[in-house]
Amino acid sequence: MADSPLIIKSKAFALDVIQVCKQLRVAKCESALINQFLRSGTSIGANIREAFYAHGKADFIAKLQITLKECSETEYWIELVLESGYYRDKALLDKCTEIKRILIASINTAKENK
Repeated sequence: MADSPLIIKSKAFALDVIQVCKQLRVAKCESALINQFLRSGTSIGANIREAFYAHGKADFIAKLQITLKECSETEYWIELVLESGYYRDKALLDKCTEIKRILIASINTAKENK
């Protein structure tokens, strides 16, 4: 489990989100935006970890679908901080998109193997 690419990527992403939120605080970005971004961005990895302890395939799929929703929300917050000019590095958006694609593929595979 610990060597799962999804777990590794989501944890690294969460750490990146934490660092970006620190920068956004220094830039005097709106605290409500930072808090939402921090919450959704770090919950992706937590939900993926939770999915690995699901009670069967249906629970696993449900938890990954919740994670996908969090990932989509995080993508929105990244777009906002980029488009508002508070942050300029689009690499974080690319990482979020990559995780989203892996989640979609994982959900589809789990559904096929159900």
